[in-house]
Amino acid sequence: MARFDRYMLSQLMVLFGFFALVLVSIYWINQAVRLFDRLVGDGQSAWVFLEFTALTLPNVIRLVLPIAAFAAAVYVTNRLSSESELTVVQATGYSPWRLARPVLVFGIIVGLMMAVLTHFLVPASKYQLQLREAEIAQNITSKLLTEGTFLHPSKGVTFYIREITAEGALEDVFLSDRRNPDRALTYTAAQAYLVRDEGGTKMVMVNGLVQSYDHTSARLFTTHFADFSYDLGRLIKANSINFSAPALQSTLRLATEIEQVSDLSGWPIARILEELHGRFNQPLLCIAAALIGFATLLTGTYSRFGVWRQIVAALTLLIMIKFVEGMATDPVRANADLWWMIYLPSAFGLSVSAALLAWAGRNRRRPRRTYIDSEGAT
Repeated sequence: MARFDRYMLSQLMVLFGFFALVLVSIYWINQAVRLFDRLVGDGQSAWVFLEFTALTLPNVIRLVLPIAAFAAAVYVTNRLSSESELTVVQATGYSPWRLARPVLVFGIIVGLMMAVLTHFLVPASKYQLQLREAEIAQNITSKLLTEGTFLHPSKGVTFYIREITAEGALEDVFLSDRRNPDRALTYTAAQAYLVRDEGGTKMVMVNGLVQSYDHTSARLFTTHFADFSYDLGRLIKANSINFSAPALQSTLRLATEIEQVSDLSGWPIARILEELHGRFNQPLLCIAAALIGFATLLTGTYSRFGVWRQIVAALTLLIMIKFVEGMATDPVRANADLWWMIYLPSAFGLSVSAALLAWAGRNRRRPRRTYIDSEGAT
């Protein structure tokens, strides 16, 4: 590569790293707050919270890579233009197509990063995340052994323990089960103990009361008991996690075993093709985003007001790419033969970039001046 190409590529990579770090931090913090409320509220440890946030990180990075590439291209092009570095290089004979070469290399590098994420890291992290969620959902003890807090392990169920003694006894237990719309059950006990057997985890309540309210007859029935066994497995509704979902499968399996994946997951082939070709399309979007950010700013001429108009135009084109992506989604999901429409957003972005570079080259051509002397000779 020429010295200018290496210089511009280094600037693009540095700014790309900065914008990617900022955007990943913003997205990651937003997801981490929701994860913290959900996991810690269910009685999970801080280590589980860190594990879950680490597993969500590859998908967060996948979301921000095109935006970071676009921001880096816009920022570097604007700085080189404002400091007249692009003007000097263009004076040496560099065309807009020649200037776009380091930007294209930069887009390919970011696209390769995106390819590693979409084909390997994101499916693996999603699979592991679903696996850990299923394990935690089955961990009844961690969900319920929280003293002094009203817990809701499933919809219509409220569970409360005043205190857990050193011997493992649950003091002052309250359990309300309102999942049956015709009858509400309320259990209260002075003490309770958790007992594990082959059928699962049972809670044995001692010296308690069962209140059953019949909504149809508006009558309340009460029963005192000395000891009562309650199956805690009924409290928590198992999450129906589909480990055969296309998003959790490798690209190789989606490409070679598409019918098997469709049969196991219950997803139509059109949705599987959308997932498969979407993984190939996302690296192309990174290239298109970088080229659009560069080519749009290159079309502008010098203005003391800056290049804000070109920046707004570049953002508009980026929004149009997302609009094309949204327009292509429904036809692909309805008809598997239209899988090629997945590539329309990247094709649109690359075509617009080429048109802008051609326009920038046309703007910089100077018309040849002819001089006519007094005798009519040119």
